[in-house]
Amino acid sequence: MLLEDQRYIHEDLERLEQGISDRALDEPKHIRDRLSRDHQIAGFLDRIHDQSKRLLDIYKDADGARSREIQAISTGDPFDEFYKQLNEIKDFHRRYPNEPVENLERAYKKRAPAEGETVTSEVDNMFTGEEGFGRFWDLHIQHERYLNLPGIKRISYLQYLDTFDIFAPPQCLIKRTDKRTETYFKYVSELADYLENFMRRTRPLEDLDKVISGFDEEFIKEWEANSVAGWEEGGQTAGPAGPVTEGTGEGIWCADCEKEFKNENVYRNHITGKKHIRAAEEKRKQAEAGQNGTPNGSAAGATIQRLKDRAIAEREFRVQKLAKAMQDVRSDTRVNVERKQGMTERERQMELDALFSESTETAARGAEDESDEDEDERLYNPLKLPMNWDGKPIPFWLYKLHGLGLEFNCEICGNFVYQGRRAFDKHFNEARHLYGLKCLGITNATLFREITGIEDALKLWEKIQRDKKQEKASVENVVQMEDAEGNVMPEKVYYDLQKQGLL
Repeated sequence: MLLEDQRYIHEDLERLEQGISDRALDEPKHIRDRLSRDHQIAGFLDRIHDQSKRLLDIYKDADGARSREIQAISTGDPFDEFYKQLNEIKDFHRRYPNEPVENLERAYKKRAPAEGETVTSEVDNMFTGEEGFGRFWDLHIQHERYLNLPGIKRISYLQYLDTFDIFAPPQCLIKRTDKRTETYFKYVSELADYLENFMRRTRPLEDLDKVISGFDEEFIKEWEANSVAGWEEGGQTAGPAGPVTEGTGEGIWCADCEKEFKNENVYRNHITGKKHIRAAEEKRKQAEAGQNGTPNGSAAGATIQRLKDRAIAEREFRVQKLAKAMQDVRSDTRVNVERKQGMTERERQMELDALFSESTETAARGAEDESDEDEDERLYNPLKLPMNWDGKPIPFWLYKLHGLGLEFNCEICGNFVYQGRRAFDKHFNEARHLYGLKCLGITNATLFREITGIEDALKLWEKIQRDKKQEKASVENVVQMEDAEGNVMPEKVYYDLQKQGLL
């Protein structure tokens, strides 16, 4: 019964349009409700696309079934066709007596929850607590993977939020050779996947497939033009003294070894070394093989390596573009992390309870929702003060009292940076600091409070061990013994000589 299917799809499309219109007129204040509405509209749009495609196939009538059904109704006895379809309907309900009837009028209509009823949404399980229903990034896992990369300088989570999308020298100190590892490729791929997935979860009504394909097209153009930052190939020319180097503003960059030198004298000694000469010769051979089209093993290996470099560079490029497209989320995430560093555990728990509360107005007035109202009502915060648990900037005197503007570095914790004196004093009893002392062979952490340098801690531990040995030796030398000849000696020495029969 294609005509009935055709009528049903037309009705379904009208109901879907009405459902989208009803939801578009509503403007919820809470970010959770807004995201839930947007995801519902996105689901309706996908169903409209599927139903429209199905309807076009019916109108095209490729197999002629629709034409035959119309001809059977118009040319033959209409009652014969009517009773034939009626018998088919009765037979269907006889075989499936409990089949529910779909009511399109209620299918897409907004339903108000009953009193005391808890309404769950797909958005509830879509975000972590740290993401705050799509307001902030949760890059803690990516930060940990970054710290586990070889040759990485340990940085705090706040510093990582500012630099995770910087992949070109001199700001990025990771060498190109270190980027060619499986660990780094997995890290940058997961970072790109998280940012893309976060954008899809927070912007369901945008055509993100078109945006991502635009990023890919832009990358292909830059790669073919050999202008992808940090992945240029053959861009340096050789002079009489070796490859031309370019200044970075802070030091001198060696393109052959992919390394930066802070001191000019060190760089001069470097270019005369065997390692630099070997690297420059290797690059020269690769360039000649590429220009001459030599089908040797080194040229084939260079081509394969270039393809691997392209895969890594493509993911780095996508991370940069996605981070730039969500610059507001980055700044909000940084403010949120700074704010939570000045909160106690009880205040954090209160904030989470307020965020996930649905039955009261606490969620609408919570810390996660306060700055989500209209842009005209944004709070005035020129000093960039951390936010309190109620969503307002903390007083400046409290900011100065806790010393949140000061940074304290602990070398024992792996050069971890602590914001404020309170967090710095608290970390001496935390697992990170105790584990760092244990790695140095220090078992008594009580005596090492306020000591953050590895060298100072080792010197103090050696002095403590030395003092213990001296104290033990002095205790052993308290009792003196005298032999038959009048020689005075410690008790332990006397008994040792006596056992050996030397007295």
